[in-house]
Amino acid sequence: MVVPRVTVVIPVYNEGEAIVRCLDRIGREVLLPAEILVVHDMPEDTTVPYAQEVARTDPRVRTVLNTYGRGPANAIRFGIDQARAPVAVVTMADGSDDPRQIDELARLVDRGVAVAAASRYMPGGQQVGGPRFKRMLSRWAGRTLHWFARVGTRDATNSFKAYDTSFVRQVGIESRTGFEIGLELSAKANRLRLPVAEIPTIWLDRQLGESRFDVGRFLPSYLRWYFFAFGRRLTVSQVAADPVVDSVEKESKVSG
Repeated sequence: MVVPRVTVVIPVYNEGEAIVRCLDRIGREVLLPAEILVVHDMPEDTTVPYAQEVARTDPRVRTVLNTYGRGPANAIRFGIDQARAPVAVVTMADGSDDPRQIDELARLVDRGVAVAAASRYMPGGQQVGGPRFKRMLSRWAGRTLHWFARVGTRDATNSFKAYDTSFVRQVGIESRTGFEIGLELSAKANRLRLPVAEIPTIWLDRQLGESRFDVGRFLPSYLRWYFFAFGRRLTVSQVAADPVVDSVEKESKVSG
């Protein structure tokens, strides 16, 4: 059995037949030895039979039942934990991400970065479509984190990222609700002073179905990790314990 160099993690929820096009594009564009995990929350998810049909002709594809709890954050956590490759790339099933960049992101991690981000907000990047308010918040967060916290990407909130799986397993993932894992892991890498890199990407709003991103519901979690990105250097043990509480307590002791 070929050991994969990259694990592609795709959280899904009732994508139905649309997953076939997504998997076909990823299958064509990913040239590195890979495994492609279609992570679903329930056996009856409409994505499963179509993904399994693709898997019959592409052995890289596997459907994986998430046992960590429902929702995209838990599906992504579960997928990264199941990864056999040293690099995990998270991408969406809705066609918004460019699968041609999966190999490029994975190679950046292979060269030594902890997080490699596909950036909509650096020169050469673009976001096409999507709710205006969400775009504004995301762009503002990305720019301020880049300018003031010195996070190594202008697009810390984008989910389309590659991770060193050993880094993720060292620091853990606290997120349990939405899509804030990309921000969480970028913030943790920044506090550890680990390298974060970015490449420009063109993000396209989904053409089929509706987005499940709820700004009001997910904003508190995003703010938690946004503010955590600022601060002095921490150790892996400090970040892995309870990073937000731990860092606040330690910094208050230093200032006191």
